[in-house]
Amino acid sequence: MRSIRVAAIGAVTLSLALAVSACGGGSSTAGGGGSNDSPKTLTYWASNQGASITVDKKVLKPELDKFEKQTGIRVKLEVIPWSELLNRILTATTSGQGPDVLNIGNTWSASLQASGALLPWDDKNFDSIGGKDRFVDSALGSTGVKGEDPAAVPLYSMAYALYYNKKMFADAGISKPPATWDELVADGKKISKGGKWGLGAEGANLSENIHQVFVFAKQHGADFFTADGKPDFTSEGAVTAIKDYVDLMAKDKIIAPGNAEYAQNQSLSDFAKGKTAMILWQTASATLTSLGMKDDEWGVAPAPVRSGTPGTGTSVNSMVAGINLAVFKNTDNHDGALKFVKFMTSDAEQKTLNKAYGSIPPVKAAQSDSAFNTQATAALRDTLAKSAEALPQVADESQFETSVGTAVKELFADAAAGRPVTTESVKAKLEKAQQQMPAK
Repeated sequence: MRSIRVAAIGAVTLSLALAVSACGGGSSTAGGGGSNDSPKTLTYWASNQGASITVDKKVLKPELDKFEKQTGIRVKLEVIPWSELLNRILTATTSGQGPDVLNIGNTWSASLQASGALLPWDDKNFDSIGGKDRFVDSALGSTGVKGEDPAAVPLYSMAYALYYNKKMFADAGISKPPATWDELVADGKKISKGGKWGLGAEGANLSENIHQVFVFAKQHGADFFTADGKPDFTSEGAVTAIKDYVDLMAKDKIIAPGNAEYAQNQSLSDFAKGKTAMILWQTASATLTSLGMKDDEWGVAPAPVRSGTPGTGTSVNSMVAGINLAVFKNTDNHDGALKFVKFMTSDAEQKTLNKAYGSIPPVKAAQSDSAFNTQATAALRDTLAKSAEALPQVADESQFETSVGTAVKELFADAAAGRPVTTESVKAKLEKAQQQMPAK
């Protein structure tokens, strides 16, 4: 999913429990759930993928017009900022008043699946869009709880990579991007002077925090949930991972203190303006172009790992990021919604949309296009294939993003204010975060 700032979600469990009884309006269809009471219209909630909502509308409107021309179905589009999206979805699941089709961050799949509000993608529904085997395995792994019918269909695939400013590297006498975390810190220290900084971060962005510390925890052989889905936030590996991440500001001082307040992609803007030499980001190329950077001004490399060689296990260097396409079970245009999903995941549309956003098609056939083997995309494809892992597909994942993401945000605030960030203070924040999780 895209980097986001999720608002506090104190009643996630209640929201999801209520959602089951809120769904199922209209006359039932043979496909299960929803109706065909409004066959000529659809409402689509799209997530903000481009540099602005205006950019998204420019990308999507011609495609939606194309769909209307092919099917006669008019699509009402709303592009929703990431800071609002999850709460909007949760409100829709409880009220039953939502869109027909919507984007969800793939890390939310299991949480929203547990609500019962989304149409399950059983074999019949997958067959209606060309079959499940059209999609790559890594993308399907982030569509819901293993062993259950997926809650959504992959739309855009993304992975983290290290983007670096070539001129800033050259000016600092650095000949190649860092492959290890020690090299990242060393290079960052060479650059962090005179108002310039080595690395950018979004310290107030809860989900961005989760994405980064999830990867750090994997590299320490840790996870944030046990095998049976119970929170495990205070293991030695998890505590060390979060301290390592925040220490990039607190101890190593390669992240500017002001980044503790960043939550709306400001670190990308700093990178484009030459204020920051490196960012760890998902599919940044299209946004960098929109911010005025030329392709030859930046490079991209795999995100560093401790061994220097990305792979599985403790060499994971990205979460499996991406956007999934879901259908509300109580849609009043069931058949039209399936046609829309088929259109959006068609080979042609996958090429068009993923080119526009600099992401990777989760549809196998679309990946053969040469546009997805460029400097901007080759490293992302390789990462998704070899060294990325999905965030835990558990029902409490969205609450995990809120509670642990907030803990990391508070630790960044401490670092920015000059307050000590210690193992004990990290553990105390995580203990508080774990107490906020629903009881098992």
